[in-house]
Amino acid sequence: MSTLKGNGAGCDLRRTGARAEKRALRHEILAARNTLTAGDLRETQAALAAQALALPELARAHTVAAYVSVGAEPGTPALLDALRARGVRVLLPALLPDNDLDWGVYEGPGSLAPVRHGGGRMELLEPVGERLGADAVTAAGAVLLPGLAVDGRGLRLGRGGGSYDRVLARLERAAAHPALVVLLYDAEVVPRVPAEPHDRPVDAVVTPSGVRRFR
Repeated sequence: MSTLKGNGAGCDLRRTGARAEKRALRHEILAARNTLTAGDLRETQAALAAQALALPELARAHTVAAYVSVGAEPGTPALLDALRARGVRVLLPALLPDNDLDWGVYEGPGSLAPVRHGGGRMELLEPVGERLGADAVTAAGAVLLPGLAVDGRGLRLGRGGGSYDRVLARLERAAAHPALVVLLYDAEVVPRVPAEPHDRPVDAVVTPSGVRRFR
């Protein structure tokens, strides 16, 4: 029994250490993003869209689950409009009170409205139309994931809210296997992302300068 307790304590310590490392890496990356100018954001958004649109995984997908970038995140609006112009059904998330995600169809910039969350601390652009339910993501042929970093194993660092961990778990339960693609800046492909047991690898990262696949 003492051995089992020791192993459990060791696991707890490793998880605590990984979480602390994640917090430090998030802080570092967010600080770097905050130095980007409006010109940087415009330039990288166009380059990111061009790289992503060349992906065969997106060319094959009839439905793509994506997101609306906010602040200094790698910009997605140009990519969303280009996918829609191709005839792709683009699903965008709406944050639920428990941090899970509902989904709606993107019908152009006019179909988005600002919604405040977290007691007004955070504002997101969300689809205003019909809500399709959390399971709608399982119909996507590709899922574009926000993130802060990814490493050579394809392990992604998110912001820590757990919304996309739930999405990935839902896809796994449904035996759905869309292409999982994270959108980042070039410097955010890092040697190592701290890992916890629930973390799942993505298939590829798209940055303004290119694409890297992991599996």
